[in-house]
Amino acid sequence: MIDRAVEFAKHHSPNSLRVAARRAQMEARNARMRLTVPVVAKNEFDNVFHCTVRKTGSQWIKALFSDPAVYRHSGLLPYDPRFYAGGVTAPVPAGRTGLAIFLSHKRFEAVPKAGTYRAFFVIRDPRDVVVSSYFSLRNSHAPMGDIPQARKVLQERPKKEGMLHVIERLRDKKQFGQMRSWAVAPPAETFRLFRYEDLTGEGQAEEIDRLLRHCGITLPPAELAALLARYSFTNMKKGKEAPGRVSHYRKGAAGDWRNHFDDEIYAAYTRAAGDLAEVLGYPSRDDAVGAHDGQEPAAR
Repeated sequence: MIDRAVEFAKHHSPNSLRVAARRAQMEARNARMRLTVPVVAKNEFDNVFHCTVRKTGSQWIKALFSDPAVYRHSGLLPYDPRFYAGGVTAPVPAGRTGLAIFLSHKRFEAVPKAGTYRAFFVIRDPRDVVVSSYFSLRNSHAPMGDIPQARKVLQERPKKEGMLHVIERLRDKKQFGQMRSWAVAPPAETFRLFRYEDLTGEGQAEEIDRLLRHCGITLPPAELAALLARYSFTNMKKGKEAPGRVSHYRKGAAGDWRNHFDDEIYAAYTRAAGDLAEVLGYPSRDDAVGAHDGQEPAAR
């Protein structure tokens, strides 16, 4: 009942009330975990930071790191800085995993840290980000902030014009620049890049295990398998389709942009993002589909 009320507030309340409701929900869940979940292994780092841009599975990653199994093997509680004073540029308290931090590498480095930490940044083919953003903004994203205005524009325009509008929107919000900043950042032990396509692909268990170990978290194989089963795309979509909820879990296949980009859209994307896809290690427009499989990201 409480979760359903929070979900209603998320979609129908002013932004300030929505933020307060989400903060209350997170604090209540954390309080329950402290009381009911014994910590069997305390993390060696004071914080973990999940850095990314939108439409890279951020809500899914947030769900994984908020699960009691991860708390049991790390002692780190989930913390979404967007729900607290100071937002993403304020320090995250020690003993927390800062989730869904949408900052460039330079701005993240400037945020005061509580102590030792590990960070990771999730990348995705930016052309697929455009497509995913289009369908989310047009159809399913919670109507918060400027989303209602963007939705009205997209629903009134043909898809091609809508795609062009989304490319401009992502450029203006500096999302392409944020991805590039992490890709070209100097190598450091404190952070690594992880590819959305690998985290959700056939080798998911191995890649998620690599991600967790980078963060100082080790889950026994059986617990890791159960964790991934709980938050499979099918289960999360099904949960969001319950009465009173709106699903925005649209799992677009890697390279889906090829089904939506024509020459004009691709030219607009190139003007906005340049060679970002190639910098991130994805194939150029003329390369064969899937040519990036098995490659490492362009940066650590």
